[in-house]
Amino acid sequence: MPTKKYFFLILILGTLTALGPFSIDMYLPGFEAIALDLHTTSIKIGFSLSSYFIGISAGQLLYGPLLDRFGRKKPLYIGLTLYILASIGCITARTLDALVILRFFQAIGSCAAAVASVAMVRDLFPVKDSAKVFSLLMLVVGASPMIAPTVGGYVTTAFGWQTVFVILAVMGILILLASIFFLPESYQPDVHMSLKPGPIIMNFLAVIREPQFYTYALTGALAFSGLFAYVSGSPVMFMDIFHLSKNAYGWIFAGLSVGFIGSSQLNSLVLRRYSSDQIIIVGLICQAITGIIFLIGTYLNWYGLPATIVMLFIFLCCLGFVNPNASALSIAPFKKNAGSAAALMGALQMSIGALASVGVSLFNTNSALPMVSIMAGSAILGVLTLVAGRKQTGHPVLMQEKGDNVVMH
Repeated sequence: MPTKKYFFLILILGTLTALGPFSIDMYLPGFEAIALDLHTTSIKIGFSLSSYFIGISAGQLLYGPLLDRFGRKKPLYIGLTLYILASIGCITARTLDALVILRFFQAIGSCAAAVASVAMVRDLFPVKDSAKVFSLLMLVVGASPMIAPTVGGYVTTAFGWQTVFVILAVMGILILLASIFFLPESYQPDVHMSLKPGPIIMNFLAVIREPQFYTYALTGALAFSGLFAYVSGSPVMFMDIFHLSKNAYGWIFAGLSVGFIGSSQLNSLVLRRYSSDQIIIVGLICQAITGIIFLIGTYLNWYGLPATIVMLFIFLCCLGFVNPNASALSIAPFKKNAGSAAALMGALQMSIGALASVGVSLFNTNSALPMVSIMAGSAILGVLTLVAGRKQTGHPVLMQEKGDNVVMH
């Protein structure tokens, strides 16, 4: 594949992958302003974040079979159109309930982009390059926490929180146009695939029964849920506990994202010497140790703002190594059912992330302890899941394409 075309594909797939995170990160600095306007509290505004996570979990299961049945682009168009309409609806929201519901439908739309981008990585690139491609996608996705909260903070201060959703709607329109005119159809529709509930469930079960899938998808989801806990708890922690301004919070959030982005790019270099299976176990153990130290220090009130930022930075660095390799290893065994596999992986990731987010929101307290506890617990569970699952998958896991299947040695 020519370098220019390769770069352009990565860019478009990256923007598809980044749409969901951007929709989350951009409105975080506006929590206080939204709460004031809707006559509620910042903590309760967190339920609009949780509803987004729930929507993106449920929606991915919807789009998986559609992507395999109708090809990648038509379901993508439908999802992006729903996203644009829901974003416009959020601009007009006047109650917390309305915002929570509209954010749910916004998520349903955005997850079409998330599932399609993962499935198209499997369609367009060799299996051996999957982890590297996911690392490159993280570079585009990583721009979200660097740009979105900072822009969101300034936009909310200058023009009001509704303007954030105007920007998201425009983004959705631009991504839809790019997908229509520049993204190739990477998968021929499977006209023989049934969309009846029975065959769809059997198709999902066939994916779930693959040991490599359930081991690495669940491991990756547990590790990644620590990020959801951080995203959900960070507005309260930085703005209510440490009393930072919206703009200062946006800059810190952006700075912390450098750890996640940088380590995901360093992962591409490390893959030249070590396998994804080797990298993921080291990354997970380091993430769990960091979470435990962070939890102990938070409980004992050891950390001020600088130490808290350092601990979060290290935690996110570990996640940058875990996430691309977990994604690559999860979908590697599939070609025919790549859409369904991508949907299940994403749904698992987002549903566990939603639980982490709701868990943080349920604790109505001005303390970082709920957030840090969930971050540490998710990392520990990730390590335990990987250790148990490797007994079924074996290691090392080496993959090569052979016809329509992937042969594991």
